[in-house]
Formats: sequence, structure tokens, C-alpha cells
Amino acid sequence: MKSLIAITLAVLMSALFFGCAPDNSSSKLIGVAMPTQSLQRWNQDGSNMKAQLEAKGYKVELQYANNDVNTQVQQLENMITEGARVLVIASIDGSALSEVLKEAKARKVEVIAYDRLIMNTPNVDYYATFDNFKVGVIQGQFIVSKLGLDQGKGPFNMELFAGSPDDNNAKVFNQGEMSILQPYIDSGKIVIPSKQTDFSSIAIQGWDSGKAQARMDNLITAFYSKGRKLDAVLSPNDSLAIGIIASLKNNGWGTPQKPYPVLTGQDCDKPNVKAIISGQQSMSVFKDTRTLAAQVVDMVDSIMSGRPVPVNDTKTYFNGVKIVPSFLCQPVFVDKTNYQKILIDSGYYKASDLQ
Repeated sequence: MKSLIAITLAVLMSALFFGCAPDNSSSKLIGVAMPTQSLQRWNQDGSNMKAQLEAKGYKVELQYANNDVNTQVQQLENMITEGARVLVIASIDGSALSEVLKEAKARKVEVIAYDRLIMNTPNVDYYATFDNFKVGVIQGQFIVSKLGLDQGKGPFNMELFAGSPDDNNAKVFNQGEMSILQPYIDSGKIVIPSKQTDFSSIAIQGWDSGKAQARMDNLITAFYSKGRKLDAVLSPNDSLAIGIIASLKNNGWGTPQKPYPVLTGQDCDKPNVKAIISGQQSMSVFKDTRTLAAQVVDMVDSIMSGRPVPVNDTKTYFNGVKIVPSFLCQPVFVDKTNYQKILIDSGYYKASDLQ
């Protein structure tokens, strides 16, 4: 009788153990939320991170939200419900995630803001990005050097563009750019014929190429239709630069008599690198997504193993509620003289990608 009871208890304990044991795949689930697949860089960011996390043994739920805030919120809710331990979020609207992140906090889910700072919530734990102020500084310095403003040359005509107003990075890029360019505007060495310089008047919602093209068309019609020279266009990223190039090309730029202005960008998207090679775009700031993905994987791994999470900035990134501990990777610029070394020799692209 005693042996029968012992066997029964053993069976019950075994059933309880195996029936109630946590699902190991769920306990190692990492949610990765990207804004859209319409831009090359987000596809690369997502795939790089997924591959590196899976190589560490994590299960990854990677979702793209087609630049729709409600879709991204729903995706995050699903990730939380499925038992994600960490959320890595490249937000569409940095101020629209407060409620879903309250839910994450209640479930003890750690949150890493990826490349775009999540605003107005205490429930974001870390931020991983490139030094976005420096991105703008690099773009401004390139224009100064290319035009010879630092050698006293000028005046030059220039127009300014900025990124999406709901993306905090757009404001930081602009601050970095203007930290370099504003003194030349103040001295009259840079002239803005449209007089459109404040962020709200130059911002392009959604980083949309078509909207950038339309604004450039309007600027050309209003201020450059009578032969006024256009020496430079400040574009904060490559999607805007593509729209600007299309407008310039359609309006007669790109000839020996009317060469393309100095034009900046960011992300080194394939069409833009081709444009750099062909002389339509002057430069692009390169942010190696492999580097950023590797850094985020290290941060996730630190969270999951209970180690201190690596950060290198605990003073700069105030999200309206708190300073978010951050890790900043360093950007570099790419132009016609160095794209081979930085993009191809490093293995980021194949030569055939740029033909």
C-alpha cells in the first residue's frame, strides 16, 4: 500500500513539474518592433538584430508596423501577452506609447528604445542609438568644407530640410546641423532665399520622399525659376534626399551649366550611394546597423543575465520625464572618395549592390 502511495505521489509530482514548468522559449522571448519595411535601413536593422539575438539562443518576435502607430501598439501588446522579457522598440511616434509601456512595466518587461528616443514616459529603461547630434554636425561641417565657407568664401544660396516632427531624432539632427551652419547664416555667408529656417517650416512628416520632392518643387518655383543659383541643400536623411534629387532633376539640374548643389543625407541606402557615385548626392552619414544591432544584443544579454547594462551617456537624453541611460555609437560620413573602403571593403555591401 505504501509503495502504491509513493508511486502515485511520484506520478503526481512529475505531472506537476512538467505541466507547470515555464516554457523555455517564452522565457527567452525578445520582442523587436520596427516602424516600417518601406525604408531599406529598417529592414537591415531588424534582420541584423534578429540574426544576432537568435545566435545567442533567444527567440525573437520581429514585427514591422507600416508606419502606423496603432499597429505598432497592437504588436507590442501581443509581444507582452506572449511573454516577451525585453522589448526593443524603434518607435513611429515617440510620444504615443505611454499606455502600452505601462503594461510592459506591470509585467516587468524591460524596454530598450532603438535609435528613436521614446518620449514622455518613465517606462523606458535604456536607449541605444548613434550620436545623433554628431550626425547633424557632420552634415553641417561637410557643407562648410565643400563650399569653402571655412576659407571665407561666399555668400552661397542654400535651402534647409528637416525630418519628421514626431521623431525626436529629427530635432536632434537639426540642432547639430544648425550648430555649425547658423553662424554662417547670421554673417550672411549662407543665404536662405526662402527664409524658411525654423524647424516647423522645413520638417517633412513621415520622412516621406514624395513630400520632400513636392516641397523642393515649390521652392524652385518660388525662388529659383529665374536663374538664381542653388549651391547647397541640407537633407537630414536619404529618403528626403531621393525626393530632392528627383525634383532637381525634373527641373533641369544635373548638367554642366546647372550642376547639382551640395546635397547631404544619412543612412547610405543603396539608391543614395549610387547617387553619390554618379554625382547627384554629395554625401551620406553612415550608421553601421551591424554595430548598433550588436550593441543592443549585448544590452539584451546583460538584462537577461542580470549583468550591468552597458551605457556611455547618462546625462543627455531627457525624454520629458527622465534621463534615459543611453549607449551612443559613432557615425561617419561617406562620399565618392571613401565609399569603397567604408561600405564595400567592410562587407556592408557587395560591389554588385551599387551597380
